[in-house]
Amino acid sequence: MQSNSSSNSSPAGEKLQKVLSRAGLGSRRACEELIAQGQIKVNGKIAQLGVRVTEADKIKYKDQLLKDSRVQKQPSRVILYNKPEGLVCSRKDEQGRDTIYSQLPKIFQGRWISIGRLDLNTSGLLVLTNNGDLANRMMHPSYEMEREYTVRVFGEVTDEMLQAMKKGVQLEDGPAKFNRIIPLPTEDGVMNRWFKVIIKEGRKREVRRIWESQGVQVSRLHRIRYGDLSMPRNLRTGKTEELTWKQVNQLLRSVDLPEESQPDKRPTKRFDKTGLSKRNASKSDRTLAGKFGRNKPQRKTRIGSADRSNRNK
Repeated sequence: MQSNSSSNSSPAGEKLQKVLSRAGLGSRRACEELIAQGQIKVNGKIAQLGVRVTEADKIKYKDQLLKDSRVQKQPSRVILYNKPEGLVCSRKDEQGRDTIYSQLPKIFQGRWISIGRLDLNTSGLLVLTNNGDLANRMMHPSYEMEREYTVRVFGEVTDEMLQAMKKGVQLEDGPAKFNRIIPLPTEDGVMNRWFKVIIKEGRKREVRRIWESQGVQVSRLHRIRYGDLSMPRNLRTGKTEELTWKQVNQLLRSVDLPEESQPDKRPTKRFDKTGLSKRNASKSDRTLAGKFGRNKPQRKTRIGSADRSNRNK
């Protein structure tokens, strides 16, 4: 039956919208709308917002029973994607533009959730997971996840402008700043200059707008790091690489989520549009592209370059 929390104990089960989202019916917000529209039944009764369910409950969508395999909690998966320019990060685009989701490995239970977004003309590292709690925490401002970019700007850049952007500028949606700005080598007499910038927010087009506040235009923007996950050196544009079970657990710990026991089966194949080919999984931890504890010296474990056997080439 539908599970309700008592006043003397912690709530049993999971929120229905979370389970529905895991089953691939949409985002949690979209699933809340399905519940509000009366399209979801639990144990034969129309479900209400706020209900919690357990594995014993029978859930129907449009009077079709959802298989247990769809609603059961799956092992957390995380992939790193080297996004090219020209793709949008939404699942469907009203203008008919190509989306990143057409390029990702197929996930048979659940759905890929993008941890932050990159706009149409921005390339680089995009992190995706099937764990909604992990995605929410990595995007939440309280965890202060750093985003690092290489940026090419057109126009004269003075020391005063750099100081202003580090101190903070006022944008239409509030103040914003770079935590660090690192000039990169640039040829003399060239109007295009390269920088590395680090920011702890992810508002829409925020990096571009901070530069535009100083009267210069960003002509190239490429993300190379999100939190402690760095772009793997050999990950080609448009391809993905999956983290190992150990690396996923390190990521869960970093945002105060419980570790998961080792699944019986993990993906051990490379994904390609033309088919699947086996890879030697014994080299899974040889190449690492990120590091936990970059700002926490007590942690020395590296993370970020996933199991080579799971890299999408």
